[in-house]
Amino acid sequence: MFHWTIHLEGEHRENQAAVVVGHEIYCFGGDRYQRERDHIEVHVLNTVSLCWRKVTPRTGEPHLEVPSWREGHTAVLIEYTVYLWGGCTNPSYCNVLYAFDVDAHRWFKAHVSGTVPEGRRNHSACVLGQVMFIHGGLTWTECLNDIYKLDTSTMVWTSINTRGTPPPASWRHSATIIGTKMFVFWGRWCQYHNTIRVFDTETNLWVNTPSAQLLPEGRCGHSAFTYNGELYIFGGWNSQTFNDMWKFNPETFSWKKVEPKGKGPSFTCRMCCCMLGDRIILFGGDNTPGDLYVLDFIPSLKTLCKLAVIQYGLDQSGLPHNIRWELAAMTSKQQLTATNKRLHK
Repeated sequence: MFHWTIHLEGEHRENQAAVVVGHEIYCFGGDRYQRERDHIEVHVLNTVSLCWRKVTPRTGEPHLEVPSWREGHTAVLIEYTVYLWGGCTNPSYCNVLYAFDVDAHRWFKAHVSGTVPEGRRNHSACVLGQVMFIHGGLTWTECLNDIYKLDTSTMVWTSINTRGTPPPASWRHSATIIGTKMFVFWGRWCQYHNTIRVFDTETNLWVNTPSAQLLPEGRCGHSAFTYNGELYIFGGWNSQTFNDMWKFNPETFSWKKVEPKGKGPSFTCRMCCCMLGDRIILFGGDNTPGDLYVLDFIPSLKTLCKLAVIQYGLDQSGLPHNIRWELAAMTSKQQLTATNKRLHK
């Protein structure tokens, strides 16, 4: 039983990338006015207290370098290192790989070799083991449908010579790993697409796939995630905004519309979507005011009872202190704290 359980108001954030580290979410960029700043900012959400804090990276050492402000970038987590790549830094498109050590809060340029991808924005990035895959995106002159991989054990970039028929070039699409395959749900270039294409990372083959009878509308800027071996997409835009959710079964190659209970976002585009256990946390985006939403796939009886207390305005005075604290966290405006303390260990 999917259920929207939390909705908190917050400051406007957009053009961010985020990763999950333990019970925290590290968000890179995401300030509405950050275009006026020199460097990208890092904010961390504690998913227990639902409070944000700003991280001040270490500087002053010769090999440390904080990335410049950018938009349309991607970030992935491999072990305890975040790899940030691409994006528009105004006026250029960046192809430098930056690494962020979440233990030490240090930025540094990663030393890479091989065939480095051309700088771009609004591409996709996904991880299989120690390897990051980059697909598609937009340069100053063209939209792309290429694939590169970075093996973080050797820090070597490789341009993948794919076989089969590749999908059309696209940007603001999604690419999600299930098993050893990458499932691409198209964004846009000259038109919006609504079909899935599958790339086999073991054979470098774009797999011929059947057409599903029921399809979501074509869109870009949607969120995508996996749960129990199935692919989900949520929201997006194609001259109109969406707040619908669809589930894709990779075995039967079929789509099914999912209708969670509760009240979710009215419309979404390019929100950050982070999976933590049996729930997802959505925040930010181009068309949202910066609010945070939580979708619980298997809400506990405790969670449902707290929702009832909130919904019906029941008296909380007789409840234990920890329950009242949790209720306050579920209903208070998101807070940005000044602490730089790491809480993920």
